[in-house]
Amino acid sequence: MSTQAEILVTGAAGFIGFHVARRLLENGRTVAGLDNLNAYYDPKLKAARLAELGQYPGFRFAKLDLADRAGVAALFSEHRFPYVVHLAAQAGVRYSLTDPRAYVDANLVGFTNILEGCRHYGCRHLLYASSSSVYGSNTKMPFSVHDNVDHPLSLYAASKKANELMAHAYAHLFKLPTTGLRFFTVYGPWGRPDMAMWLFAKAILAGEPIKLFNRGEMQRDFTFIDDVVEAVVRLIERAPQGNPDWTGAAPDPGSSAAPWRVYNIGNNNPVELLEVVRLIEESIGKPAIRELLPMQPGDVPATYADVADLMSEVDFKPATPIAVGIRRFVDWYRDFHRI
Repeated sequence: MSTQAEILVTGAAGFIGFHVARRLLENGRTVAGLDNLNAYYDPKLKAARLAELGQYPGFRFAKLDLADRAGVAALFSEHRFPYVVHLAAQAGVRYSLTDPRAYVDANLVGFTNILEGCRHYGCRHLLYASSSSVYGSNTKMPFSVHDNVDHPLSLYAASKKANELMAHAYAHLFKLPTTGLRFFTVYGPWGRPDMAMWLFAKAILAGEPIKLFNRGEMQRDFTFIDDVVEAVVRLIERAPQGNPDWTGAAPDPGSSAAPWRVYNIGNNNPVELLEVVRLIEESIGKPAIRELLPMQPGDVPATYADVADLMSEVDFKPATPIAVGIRRFVDWYRDFHRI
């Protein structure tokens, strides 16, 4: 990978975007970070992440909303990014039940603007965040990219499936190489305050009850952030070429004759939520007060990633044990909050 070509990382002030940008900068790359710094969660955390990135001379930041069509077009016109890692999105399953239009603006309109920028200004590979939530009603485990994913259970999930379909159209029509990244419950230092690890650690330290939906009997394929970053960075220069064996007579949902692929980025090892709570209790040294609740709308009981395609493509699979990852997260959480 040329150290001169600038990479655009959208959502650079977000959890995954921050870590990807930092790794690229550590590798000697120049990175343009884009974010709109919205208030979905505390902007101070986003500012702290940007302050970390600002220590690298190869980083520059643009505050821009992806729904700003003219602004995004101008950015691409000026810089003609050869690689784009699109990690900006309106995140969260439950929030999509209360503010669906935020998902349309960020995840559909914003993604269209990214696709247009890549199409018109010479992008050699667009990688973009999808989600394990696209598997929706599927119950066959582990989830495979070669399974059909046409039954999402939330608008967030539907918007991510739509991104995969939109990317395929551009790959087919304009030969734009695109790779969708189906992330499975990413956690770790600098994580999001609306996600389970953060919520549990905060409540336990404060002596407040934690909410365990489905009575804590949910299983998630928790994936440590460093493993996610490693997978993404390895994929940047692995632009898909198109599967010569693909046929419309028996269409494979995980590949295409066009330069389009999707990959699961997951730990390939689902863990029950009650075990996660136990490990956080152990790391903090304090018991949790449990509040057992029914399943929430839009949630699924379990996720489990088949990562065979990822291993085949980049010779890597996420493998950080949950106990190790939780210790690292809790250590960071204590340090960040000076506890």
